[in-house]
Amino acid sequence: MKEKRLRIKVDVDIAKMTVITLLIFVIMVSVNGKFLNPMNLTSMCFQLPELGLYSLAMMMTMLSNGIDLSVVSIGNLSAICAATIMKQAVDKGLTGVALFGFVILGMAAALAVGAFFGFFNGFVIANLNLAPMLSTMATQTFIKGISIIITQGKSVSGAPKQFVYFGSSTLLGIPYTMWILILVFVVTGLLLYRTRFGFEVKMVGANPKASHYTGINVKKVYIKTYLYSGIISSICGLAILMRTNTAKADYAFTYVMQAILCSVLGATNPNGGTAKISCMILSLLSLQFLSSGFNMMHFDSYFKEFTWGLLLIVVLSINFFSSYFRQKRGQHKA
Repeated sequence: MKEKRLRIKVDVDIAKMTVITLLIFVIMVSVNGKFLNPMNLTSMCFQLPELGLYSLAMMMTMLSNGIDLSVVSIGNLSAICAATIMKQAVDKGLTGVALFGFVILGMAAALAVGAFFGFFNGFVIANLNLAPMLSTMATQTFIKGISIIITQGKSVSGAPKQFVYFGSSTLLGIPYTMWILILVFVVTGLLLYRTRFGFEVKMVGANPKASHYTGINVKKVYIKTYLYSGIISSICGLAILMRTNTAKADYAFTYVMQAILCSVLGATNPNGGTAKISCMILSLLSLQFLSSGFNMMHFDSYFKEFTWGLLLIVVLSINFFSSYFRQKRGQHKA
């Protein structure tokens, strides 16, 4: 009787990210005894959705062999538009249904801003054949300029307390903004793994020319991808407005670098074609552990920016050499 061996397939990327996340967690707990303080854990839960949403927006475009450097600018302008509309209701002293109507209008305006500039990015990249990095960098600057003109360089605040309530409150012990992040993660996962759109994005990211010959409308895929990225960015802008009750043209631009790092660390191929939601979640947790640890150790923002940049270089280098040696081994076996 032949013995049957149980073979367990282990996803290398998930295993690697699990080890990295646990290692960072253990180091932060060891270095700072207050890391597991309930107040710190609660603070992390409120901060996590912002980086998580921007990272998802970035991941989608990188999956299509692109990048979107305008995610934060889109989020900021969306928040500014929403805050400006909602503030009018507060200034007029509106209550009840009228106030609720202005809140809905502000949120709709924010989503419209995200959808418009996401569509714009996708249209330009698809039809003018511009490099995504240069195109979205130009869009980033353009949108930031619009935001500064609207606000005169000042912050916009004064959203209704009913709206801001959701940014500082919890449901079942979990912040409302975290529930928003979970919902967007679920929707994105379903789009990527259960729909034709997700299949086409991965195909286009891996090889746009071959995708075209198989009948995929490559231009349409680019437009849809950046449109979705823009909508996620605007949702993030609303989440930030909920938490801070402030919208500003230059808020949190370091999230661009962190979103790229989170995507690459989370097994998203910068050259397109592959991305893993589970790895993204682990990557997000590891970066949040690092960020919170740095804050508790009173490291300044310059050190954190240095760390994000260094980590990105290290991760890209490791990915490059791993791919290189895999190809070499494949050639030797052949």
